[in-house]
Amino acid sequence: MGAGVLDKGGSRRRGRRNVRRRPMSEINVTPFVDVMLVLLIIFMVAAPLLTVGVPVELPETAASPLPSEEHDPLTVTLTSDGRLLVQTTEIARGELIPKLRAIQAERADNKIFLRADGVIPYEAVMQVMGALNAGGFRNIGLVTESGGPRLDGQDG
Repeated sequence: MGAGVLDKGGSRRRGRRNVRRRPMSEINVTPFVDVMLVLLIIFMVAAPLLTVGVPVELPETAASPLPSEEHDPLTVTLTSDGRLLVQTTEIARGELIPKLRAIQAERADNKIFLRADGVIPYEAVMQVMGALNAGGFRNIGLVTESGGPRLDGQDG
């Protein structure tokens, strides 16, 4: 003889069939993450393309890069054909010092970068540096490309 349990209420499954399901209140973040990753990739690819400049063949040196700035640095460019540009605006040589003095009056720092094409004679670069100094800029950085000769017998 065995003992058994009598099921008076019927099957449990029958009772759950009448229970209503509550709507899911959680947000599915997977599509959001997918969209954000796509945007991140787009911005990573597009950011280097946004740097605007004048095409100049800079000389190569073994100097290390300067630390990054909080704001866009002021740049003067001397192109291979002798044109002089402040940022991307071409300027006559006679107007350079008055323009620099006006810019210096509005800026808090006196840092300026000089970009000169590698074929420009040393004399022309020094004349522009003298004009930058006369314009009130005492902190002049010469922009070059890295990877040039190190002058220690190990080119790199």
